[in-house]
Amino acid sequence: MTATSHRSPEPATQPGGKPGQDQPRRTQPRRPGPGLYPWVMAGSIAVAVLGAALSLNGVLRGWAWFMPLITTVVVVSLALAGLRALGARPILATLGSLASLTGVLSFIFCRQDSLAGFIPTPGTLTAVGRLIKRAGETVVSESAPVAPNAGIVFVMCACLGLLVILVDALAVPLAMPAASGIGLIAIMVVPATIKPQSVGMPGFLGAAVGYLLILGCSHWFAPDARFQTGTGRGSGQFRRSVVTGGLALALAMVVPLAIPGFETGTFPQGSRLSPWGTSNGLNPMITLGNSLRSPIGSGRITYATSSGSALYLRSVTIDHFDGETWAPDDRAAQRRTGADRIETGYSVQGDVVNAVTSVNAGLFTSPYLPVPFAPASVNGLNGNWTWDPQTLSIMSSETTTRAQRYVVFSAAPKVTAKALAQAAPTPKGISDDFLRIPNGLPEIVRQTADAVTRPAANNYAKALAIQKYLRSGEFTYSLQAPVQNGYDGNGLSVLADFLAVKSGYCVHFASAMAVMARAEGIPSRIAVGYAPGRLTGESVALVGQGSFPEYEVDARDAHAWPELYFEGLGWVPFEPTPSRGVVPEYASESSTAGNLSTNADEKDVPTTQAPPATAPVPLPGVDTPATTTASVNPYPAMIAIAAGVLLLIGFLCSPRLSRSMLRRRRLNRKPPGDSHDGPPGSADAAPQLAWDELQDLATDYGVESTPSETPRHFSAKLRSSPALGEVGGMDDAAHAAVASLTSDFERQRYGRPAETAPAAATRIAVVRESLRNNATWLVRFRADWLPPSMMRRWVHALGAPFRAVGALGKWLGWKVARVWRALRGLLPERR
Repeated sequence: MTATSHRSPEPATQPGGKPGQDQPRRTQPRRPGPGLYPWVMAGSIAVAVLGAALSLNGVLRGWAWFMPLITTVVVVSLALAGLRALGARPILATLGSLASLTGVLSFIFCRQDSLAGFIPTPGTLTAVGRLIKRAGETVVSESAPVAPNAGIVFVMCACLGLLVILVDALAVPLAMPAASGIGLIAIMVVPATIKPQSVGMPGFLGAAVGYLLILGCSHWFAPDARFQTGTGRGSGQFRRSVVTGGLALALAMVVPLAIPGFETGTFPQGSRLSPWGTSNGLNPMITLGNSLRSPIGSGRITYATSSGSALYLRSVTIDHFDGETWAPDDRAAQRRTGADRIETGYSVQGDVVNAVTSVNAGLFTSPYLPVPFAPASVNGLNGNWTWDPQTLSIMSSETTTRAQRYVVFSAAPKVTAKALAQAAPTPKGISDDFLRIPNGLPEIVRQTADAVTRPAANNYAKALAIQKYLRSGEFTYSLQAPVQNGYDGNGLSVLADFLAVKSGYCVHFASAMAVMARAEGIPSRIAVGYAPGRLTGESVALVGQGSFPEYEVDARDAHAWPELYFEGLGWVPFEPTPSRGVVPEYASESSTAGNLSTNADEKDVPTTQAPPATAPVPLPGVDTPATTTASVNPYPAMIAIAAGVLLLIGFLCSPRLSRSMLRRRRLNRKPPGDSHDGPPGSADAAPQLAWDELQDLATDYGVESTPSETPRHFSAKLRSSPALGEVGGMDDAAHAAVASLTSDFERQRYGRPAETAPAAATRIAVVRESLRNNATWLVRFRADWLPPSMMRRWVHALGAPFRAVGALGKWLGWKVARVWRALRGLLPERR
């Protein structure tokens, strides 16, 4: 009988390990280590947030807001990357990034109120409060696209800086990179609910590219521990990615059609989330600035009148002022239906000037009807319209002015300077709403009103004095100065800034005169509509009146002017805006008539040097000249920024950089026995990674490897390959390095590795230097900038969708054939 020895099973070992030793690194999830990871991840997050922020163009007008945003996002991202590269704990990295966000916001927006320009002080908090208040005014009163004043840009930069920290927390310490898309969605929800064209293609693509960079960075630097090669790419990884991306795209196409609240359109272009229904977008005082800054006129209106001269067309009367903004008071309970008979709610004495005006609203769309003042009746309207006895404004809650053609019979009182001077100083029968001044009137407003009107003996003289002051050479007309200096609105704080800077457009001049008139006890309101327009060269026949010349106005002629109440004459218009509109005869004693239209370019407007601004907060990233109001052309800067970004993206995506990153990731391994957590991979996998790098290095210099070659055969071929130039091989140091790397790989693959071995990075560097010295300049250029090993990976990746489609077709064909065979088995056999 033969004795059989029973051997107990040996303890399981990992490749490169010793019997009886546990190898926790091969079973635990690997964490990204130091090196490029923090910086690449921070760059990916910055690209994602800034790419998603591209969708905000159209919510905010122009691109002046983008540079402060770039600065904020980049500073916060660099702070996070630096702290993580230094090994800071996650909570410390988050706190440090919050500190950097506070510092950069203080530097950009509150530099003068901060210690050393970036350390917050109590004065900084006060300045921040003003900025937030300004942003609140903008959100409440403006319609998109809003002016990028300092307040709204501050809030946007603060929110996106916090989103950078949120996305980083989800992607890095919480290890949930897929959830980082929540922050990007939060950015895109804003344009999706506001802009008619929704997110838009640039914003969608920017967010998608950034999101893929975050996922790719996490996947590249934190690979799956199941693979010894240090890569997380398995055989089915790309196929699963294609399927997941296809399902996501299909859902994106279907969701807007299946969920209520989305308007018709293809995602992302044209599909707009609209939970609050259609908005007319009308806030008359603010949309004026948007219309005036329009490069082309829209909403063309034509009219012909028997008055003998061009008229102001009034759309709405602004009489409610709460200190934050001027707004129309529709007084729904007092409105009367039917515009065929209109009567004023106050008495008018003296002569009346009658006129007939035919209006064609064309494509102009508004719930308020543009008519000359004061309408006595309107004929030819479609739909239900109502009018206010206090203001004579005509509006409809059911239809708009679009495609309306109507005739207006107006009866305005004849106003003369003598009648105005004789008007009673205390108006009677007028609502106190037109005299109300909110609390907190800035001292500069009251002081200016008192100083300007001090010599005046009556209300008419006071009105002339205020108009003369605002039309004087101290003030300049500018569409850009309010935007650049951050006071493009109509609240009390905006009025104070306007009087300090002395530059603005009709909204600011009309608001200033109305408020100063109320401060002097004169009832006031603001009319919004169109200044007298231009002749079209056509004539229009009015029934029973004859033929009259036709005028036209468009969005660029939008205008605002104040109206002051005088007993016995009613509401009397004035024109305080310099070089715009036409000054009435009764108010032209100390003024000069300007252009009939607001269409003139700013360069045609006489300007004078304005004093330097001290009160307003300048818009960050925009230089505001003190001696000119010419508009700034942002396109050269935008082109330069775009070119720089494209060059940066091109460099980051270049094969050279990708190859260098792959080499670093393979060779930057900690030595065996190091107690610290290392980067992806482990010491016993280093020979495999070094061998992969040696093969790719040889491929880059023209020495191809084949699957049938043994390691020693490939090593011999590399050391004596004629592809290395006329020298005919490598130097002795490179020979020894290749032989050493081959030996390490064979030991790791077929036996136990050596106890000690030189660093693989050092030996690879020796081989690489020798290959460069023995190669021609063309081969060296190709190996550096277009390495064949990397190019093949990219070609393989580009072909993956086609392979996936082929595999999917093959699988579907197999399924169809299987179902067909099953169905054939159910059919009766033919005889």
